[in-house]
Amino acid sequence: MSHQSGDWRATLDGVDAALIDGYQSGFPVEKRPFRAVGDALGIDEDEALERVERLRNAGILRRFGAVLNPPVIGSSTLAAVQAPADRFDEVTDVINGYRQVNHNYERDHEWNMWFVVTAGSRATRDRILEEIEERTGCEVLVLPMLTDYYIDLEFPVVNADQFARESLESASAVEAGGTDGAPLEPSTDASATRISEDAASDLSTFDCDLLLAIQDGFPLSVTPYRDVADALEAPVEDVLEAIDRLQGDGCIKRIGCIVNHVVTGFDANCMVVWDVPDEELDERGEEAGELPYVTLCYHRPRRHEQGWPYNLFTMIHGRDEAAVDAKIDELAAAYLPFSHERLYSAATLKQTGARYDDLVGQ
Repeated sequence: MSHQSGDWRATLDGVDAALIDGYQSGFPVEKRPFRAVGDALGIDEDEALERVERLRNAGILRRFGAVLNPPVIGSSTLAAVQAPADRFDEVTDVINGYRQVNHNYERDHEWNMWFVVTAGSRATRDRILEEIEERTGCEVLVLPMLTDYYIDLEFPVVNADQFARESLESASAVEAGGTDGAPLEPSTDASATRISEDAASDLSTFDCDLLLAIQDGFPLSVTPYRDVADALEAPVEDVLEAIDRLQGDGCIKRIGCIVNHVVTGFDANCMVVWDVPDEELDERGEEAGELPYVTLCYHRPRRHEQGWPYNLFTMIHGRDEAAVDAKIDELAAAYLPFSHERLYSAATLKQTGARYDDLVGQ
């Protein structure tokens, strides 16, 4: 059942909507960013700041700040276990007890608990996985990301859309002159990007200190970057330059207002796993990743010895399970005509940001 209702948007006006949907990324990296945002929205900087603070306090925004990229900064993997029903809570407590576990979900599948481990090195990551296996008695399915085709949880939420990025799909249809139900032309760049299992970033001491300072968000003030600089006892120009550079290096994915997708109704989220012929993987992955309604698309290894034949993962986020299923049907019919399984989220067991003191301190 979706959380979507009129309640969360009852107090929102057009400026709030423009702020929420327009600044999930691309937030200005300059000394007075709220002044620039206010100018674009026709309000002053104090009001722009007040609106972001109010939206965060209401739970519509998780936070204001940078979305960091754990697989670039450290070593990360998706993993799963088959937790027995009578020990489910016990296994959850063991897994969630690791600070390096930042996401954990129950899914409707025999592999029923899915979590992400992100550490400062591959050796530390693998040690944690071994400990989890030993402490829970559950075999761990380890599925590191090998290729990124498309990963982005940025999409309009102040609307009546049934699935994420529906508005973008509609815009694509208009630009194409109407589709009459035919598959849309691609609208997103989904070029294959190989991901190393080893921490690949070459971070300076200042870069590390900066990432630690901003991992939980920026201060909510008219001078957030200066506040960070003051905390680091550094010139604000150094902070601005480093943030620009870390975005260019891929350590920072985007800067903006991070939306709470559950509060805004996008809680019918399905991970679909596909058995794609290896020789077609990049072509099919790029094609699927370009589709407006696909929010995540990436390649992970098969584990035949553990009964896991799937190598392509896609995510579709929606407010309505039937609408999400319809898009999966379209994906299977028109783009990925292969064996697949649908793993809907049944419960959120843990959801936090990766702890970067673990990543940059090892």
